[in-house]
Amino acid sequence: MSFPSTFRFLPLPTEIHFGPGVLSTLPERIRALGGGPSLLVTDAGMRAAGFVDRIESLLGEAGLACRVYDAVTPDSGTSLIAEATALAKQAGAAVIIGLGGGSSLDTAKAVAAMCTNPGNILDYAGIDKLKHKPLPVVAIPTAAGTGSEVTYWSVFLDDQTRVKAAVGGVLLFPAVALCDPELTLTLPPSLTAATGMDALGHAIECYVNDACQPISAALALEAIRLIGRHLRSAVLNGRRIESRSAMLLASTMAGIAMNSTRLGLAHAFAMPLGSFDLRMPHGLAIGITLPYVMRFNAPARPERYAEIAAAVGEPISGLPLREAAVRAAESVAALAQDIGIPARLSQAGMREEHIEPVAAEAIKSGNVAVNPRRATLEDLKAILKEAL
Repeated sequence: MSFPSTFRFLPLPTEIHFGPGVLSTLPERIRALGGGPSLLVTDAGMRAAGFVDRIESLLGEAGLACRVYDAVTPDSGTSLIAEATALAKQAGAAVIIGLGGGSSLDTAKAVAAMCTNPGNILDYAGIDKLKHKPLPVVAIPTAAGTGSEVTYWSVFLDDQTRVKAAVGGVLLFPAVALCDPELTLTLPPSLTAATGMDALGHAIECYVNDACQPISAALALEAIRLIGRHLRSAVLNGRRIESRSAMLLASTMAGIAMNSTRLGLAHAFAMPLGSFDLRMPHGLAIGITLPYVMRFNAPARPERYAEIAAAVGEPISGLPLREAAVRAAESVAALAQDIGIPARLSQAGMREEHIEPVAAEAIKSGNVAVNPRRATLEDLKAILKEAL
């Protein structure tokens, strides 16, 4: 496998604590960040699951003040960010805690940024536009998918245009990631499947794209192996802590890997597929489109796709390189089918009239530029039509 002769790998300023039970160290982490009041940013499901009460109890017993904002919704929007920011300022928060899936963690990062930067979060859409360092964030993922606990992106919905937007930059890295696989044990099978496919999409699109280098490649390939071995088990028998731990580790590793590389066409599609009137969940969009994108890309990087096929357990010994590369896409499609991911975008609500606006928005993505095969607007339309 070839790599650039020179490359850049972003440092990871996030302190990662991983393993069953690490949530109990939260008071220690808050004290290390100064011990001031905190705002917990989460959703109603986390409160219903008892996680909010648990955190409030942990912090209360440690004498640490904490307010709670639990109104985050899937694909959290600009108005929620503004509302939570106002509460953080009112509470005098010195630390922001994000608890939940990608929406809660991304919202927490956006709130931390807007506590120290003027204006509206949309003023900073793009990369490296924040003027001041955000408040420190402690990110606590309860799903193995987005890797938001170790990434420098915050993705949210522009409530006015109904199109997804993103703010990025090294200032957005969480200060601490508490990765406790016990918190993922109760995640329903459908969400486990969708988030797991998102993590797999991160790893695969990182591994094959033109910006990949040896450090990201090593992390991404191991993440692919872990997901190939454990995602089915995590979905079909979520009580297995071994599988839950492996999936959370894979998600975190893929998140670290992709910071320096961007991704590819599946993620270019996912932003607009989660916009407009579609509002397709991010992991579901990735799970459906990834095999189609892999088939499109395989001729451009056959050796990398053959390595992916082997990593997910596909027997490729003796096969011609091109056939082995195609097997990677077929293996991912089979994995998606086994865990209940639909095979077609139409099964997730997409209609033919969506092809034009989704492709037009996707072509603007920075992920298109690093995709291993050059893709035009017409190529994007063709892939969407095939996946429909």
